[in-house]
Amino acid sequence: MQLRCSAVPTAHLNGIDVYYERSEAADAPRLLFLNGSGATLAGSEPMVKAFGKSFDLLAHDQRGLGLTSIPDGPYTMADYAADAAALAEHIGWKTYRVVGVSFGGMVAQELAVTFPERIERLALVCTSPGGAGGSSYPLHTLAALPASERAAIGVQILDQRFTPAWLAEHPNDRAFAEIMRQRGGTDKPADVLRGESLQLQARSSHDVWDRLATIACPTLVASGRYDGIAPLANGEAIASRITGAQLNVYEGGHAFFVQDRDAFPDILEFLGAG
Repeated sequence: MQLRCSAVPTAHLNGIDVYYERSEAADAPRLLFLNGSGATLAGSEPMVKAFGKSFDLLAHDQRGLGLTSIPDGPYTMADYAADAAALAEHIGWKTYRVVGVSFGGMVAQELAVTFPERIERLALVCTSPGGAGGSSYPLHTLAALPASERAAIGVQILDQRFTPAWLAEHPNDRAFAEIMRQRGGTDKPADVLRGESLQLQARSSHDVWDRLATIACPTLVASGRYDGIAPLANGEAIASRITGAQLNVYEGGHAFFVQDRDAFPDILEFLGAG
């Protein structure tokens, strides 16, 4: 399979300029990748490239982030889903597969319940349905906390095992937690912080619980056993509402796809099936 990577022009969609990239693997399934809270294509390059090796991959900086416009708010989850759908239509895709990670999994759910006829297969990774099915940790409440307290909570919810005692006895986990702590502590320009804040506000109102049953495509729900941001119970709830959904539980927290070596190959296999 030959891989051809190219950055394509920004598209003006729904009143904003959306920066996107496409990695075209010849004769491969079409896959739309939806990123997490505060995540950009530049910061997620390893994961984007990994998916791009096996799929005709479409990925973008979501509104308020990266090289995409930061319009005035508020934003809604419907806005994020509409942006994704418009981008796929812009490049000529009528149907496609979708993988959403964390916040991206919330957008993927909103996309799938709004445009069910367009989704061929759906992978929901470390995410939550909202409403009665359970919401993810309210990250928007952390902004007002002192940096040290915010960082400490971030480590605790990343993986519920990551207590000081656990990290003292597990050097690999300690190093991983420190990497994640440093990523979250970077000083950012005011516009970047504004866009991230608007995204988190939209995230706080996510609720597709009553609409999940409309999803009929093959669906994988992948959850980390020790995830404190999108708890396993939330993944179980999603799977219970989608007919035929497959639930995979991995040994890790919110970043289980890095912690459990089986996770990423399983997700690739599911998305490439059929």
